[in-house]
Amino acid sequence: MEVGCPNSQDSQHQQHTEQNNAAMDLINSVVGVDEEGRSRQRILTFAAKRYAAAIERNPEDYDALYNWALVLQESADNVSPDSTSPSKDALLEEACKKYDEATRLCPTLHDAYYNWAIAISDRAKMRGRTKEAEELWKQATGNYVKAVQLNWNSPQALNNWGLALQELSAIVPAREKQKIVRTAISKFRAAIQLQFDFHRAIYNLGTVLYGLAEDTLRTGGSVSAQEVSPNELYSQSAIYIAAAHALKPNYSVYSSALRLVRSMLPLPQLKVGYLTAPPAGAIVAPHNDWKRSEFFLDHEKLQQVPRGDQKPVSQSLSTRSGDAVHGDKKTIKVDIADIVSVSACADLTLPPGAGLCIDTVHGSVYLVADSWESLDGWLDAIRLVYTIYVRGKSDVLAGIITG
Repeated sequence: MEVGCPNSQDSQHQQHTEQNNAAMDLINSVVGVDEEGRSRQRILTFAAKRYAAAIERNPEDYDALYNWALVLQESADNVSPDSTSPSKDALLEEACKKYDEATRLCPTLHDAYYNWAIAISDRAKMRGRTKEAEELWKQATGNYVKAVQLNWNSPQALNNWGLALQELSAIVPAREKQKIVRTAISKFRAAIQLQFDFHRAIYNLGTVLYGLAEDTLRTGGSVSAQEVSPNELYSQSAIYIAAAHALKPNYSVYSSALRLVRSMLPLPQLKVGYLTAPPAGAIVAPHNDWKRSEFFLDHEKLQQVPRGDQKPVSQSLSTRSGDAVHGDKKTIKVDIADIVSVSACADLTLPPGAGLCIDTVHGSVYLVADSWESLDGWLDAIRLVYTIYVRGKSDVLAGIITG
C-alpha cells in the first residue's frame, strides 16, 4: 500500500492556522495597564478575531492581514512595562510578519510599509546601541523608502525616516555617520517643504543640526571652505528650534531646547547672512551691477544691510516691500506680510548661482545665495517666518528674538 504525500494546500492551511492561533494567543494574553487600557484591549481582541476569521476564509486577504498587524501593534502599546507575558517585542515581531505577508500580496500598500517601519523602529529602540539594533534601524529605513516611493506626499513618513536615520547614525562607525546625518537632514527638510507648519519635523531638523555642530566641533571644525562651520550649524539649529517653539509655545520640550540654543541666534535677528542682490529698486539689472551684501531676517521682514553699516538695522523708514530707506541709502526690503510665495529659481536674467525668488503683492524680488546649501537655509527661514505670521504667532517669535 502506497503512502500518499500530504497535500501542499493542506499543509499551507495548517501553517496559517498555527500562525493565526499563535497571534491570537499573544493578543488574548495582553492585559491593559488601567481600565481604559483593558477596555481598549477588549475591542482590539474582538477585532483580531474578525481578521483571523477573514484569513481562515481567504489566506490572501491582504487588507485583513494589514489590519491584524495594526491590532498587534496597538496591543504592544497596551503591554505594561513590567509585564512579562506576553512581551511587547513578541507582539511587534508578529505584527512585522503580518505586514511582510500583506505587502508580499499587495506590493503597493504604502500604509503597511509605513506602519511596518514604525513597528521595526519600536523593536530597535528596545535593543539600545547594539549590532542587532543597527540591523533593525536599517530595515526600518528600507521600509520608509518604500512607503515614500509609493506615497511621496507624506510628511510623517519623511519625518520618521529622518528619525530612523538619526538613530542609525548614533550606532554606525564614525566614518559612516556624517553621510547618514546629511541624509536625515534632507528628509526632515523634505517633510517641512510638504507641510510648512509641521513643528515636529522643524524641531527634529534643529536637533540633528545641533548634533552635527557638536560633532564638527569635536572633530576639529570644518575642514574646507565648502563645509559649514560649527557656529553656523548652531545658528541654523537655533532657527528651527525657535520656529518650532513659536508654532507650539506650550510644548515644554521645545521651550527647554530653546533655552539651550537661543543665544546662538544673531539676536535681535533670527538670521543674518549674505545674498547677492541687484541695486535697490531695479527689477532687472546687468550682472555686473549685482553685489554681494549682508541681509537680516526677523519676525517682520527680510532686509538688506546698508553698505558701511557694521550691524543690521532694526528700524526702517520704509512703508512697503521692495524699497527701504536708511539715512540716504536705499536698500532692498521684503515685509513678511506681503509675501505670496518663496522658491528656488533658475533664470538667465540672474547672475549664476543659487537663485531665490520672493513673490510679493508688490511684485517679485530676486536674490542669489552663496551656495545651494545656503539657499536651503534662506528658503526654510523665510518660509518658517511667513508660516508663523500666517498662524498668528509672530508675537511669540518677536518675544524670542527681541527678548
